[in-house]
Amino acid sequence: MNQTLVTIGVFSLSYILGSVPFGLLIVKLRTGQDIRTIASGRTGGTNAMRAAGFWAGIFTAIFDILKGAGAVWLAQAISPDQHWVHVFAPIFAILGHNYSIFLPEFDEHRRFKGLSGGAGGAPAVGGAFGLWPLSLAIILPLGALVFFTLGYASVTTMSVALFAIIVFAVRAAVGFPWIDVLYGVLAEFLLIWALRPNIKNLLAGKERVVDISLHGRMKIKRETQKNSGQ
Repeated sequence: MNQTLVTIGVFSLSYILGSVPFGLLIVKLRTGQDIRTIASGRTGGTNAMRAAGFWAGIFTAIFDILKGAGAVWLAQAISPDQHWVHVFAPIFAILGHNYSIFLPEFDEHRRFKGLSGGAGGAPAVGGAFGLWPLSLAIILPLGALVFFTLGYASVTTMSVALFAIIVFAVRAAVGFPWIDVLYGVLAEFLLIWALRPNIKNLLAGKERVVDISLHGRMKIKRETQKNSGQ
């Protein structure tokens, strides 16, 4: 079979896999609500946590990680000798996650506006995991540290791709393919692009803080003390 057609097929399947909105499905099953109408409106783990609790967020994150990893595994199975395809497959999964073919948006006149989804952090972690399984033992704890201390989901999302860049750059320095670093760079670009509104909020000091984080708890404590002093 023509390798070009095979590659197009791999990327298309990766996009479709990434498009599966696990956050929407889990929140719908758990609460009956549409996650797109809650808080940020995104379908990722953090918004699922806001909408349906801690475990809904955790399971959403796990399934979204598996979307990125699954795209790599699919590419490795179909095109075992084409490493560049393995690198780009999870990029298409991130695109599917952020702009899901299953989540079209329409305006009040039923005109198509675009595709909705998440911000891409979890499938980005999954893509790195698929390319090098031990990366999960580095990226996930570092991402959790950022999340549970700073408390900004957007900063956590952008940081995981940065960690992937660093991890793959260190590996490349000792002889592994440099193209893996490109995966991290492209993933970071997609995450930053998806998080443009959040970056504006961060710069304006208006970004949401997750309550269960250290920063979030300190903020709640300060507000409680302020209110009790009034």
